[in-house]
Amino acid sequence: MKKTNKLSKQAMIAALYTVIGFVMAPLSFGAVQARVSEALTLLPVFGIQNVWGITVGCFLTNLIGLATGANILGSLDIIFGTAATLAAGLLTYLFRNIRFKGMPILSALPPVIINAVVVGWELCIMINGSFHPVIFTAQAVSVGIGQIISCGIGLLLVRIIENNTRLKEIMMR
Repeated sequence: MKKTNKLSKQAMIAALYTVIGFVMAPLSFGAVQARVSEALTLLPVFGIQNVWGITVGCFLTNLIGLATGANILGSLDIIFGTAATLAAGLLTYLFRNIRFKGMPILSALPPVIINAVVVGWELCIMINGSFHPVIFTAQAVSVGIGQIISCGIGLLLVRIIENNTRLKEIMMR
C-alpha cells in the first residue's frame, strides 16, 4: 500500500506539472519563457522521491509540446530539458536544509541556474544554428528571469505546505 501511495503522489505531481505547463503554454515554451510549472521543482525540499514526479512531468510536457508543435526546441528539450530538471531536483533536495529566515532559498538556485544554462544553450543552438556567446547569454538571462519568477512561486508553495501540517505530512511521505 505504501508503494502505491508514493507512486500515486509522484503521478499526481507529474500530471500537475504537465497540466500547468499546457494551461500556460504561451509562457511555457519559446525564446522568452516563464514555465510556471517549474514552481514544482521546489517540491524535492520535502523528499527525494518528489524529484521523480517533477522529472516525469517535465518529460511529458516537453514530449507533448513537441507533438503539438508548442515546444519549439523539439527533441533537444525532451533530452536536455528533462535532464536539467532531474539535476535541478536532485540539487534542490541536497540544499533543502540550508535555510535563510526559515526558507530554503538556496534550494531555488539549482532550477534557476541549471535551466538558464541548459535551456539558454538549447535556444542559442535553435536560433543561431551553433553556439554564440552573445546569443547564449541573452537566452540564458531570459530563461533565468522566467525561472526566478517560477521558483519564487515555488518558495511560496513551500511556505504554504510547511504551514499546513496535513499538506506537509503528505509531501514528506
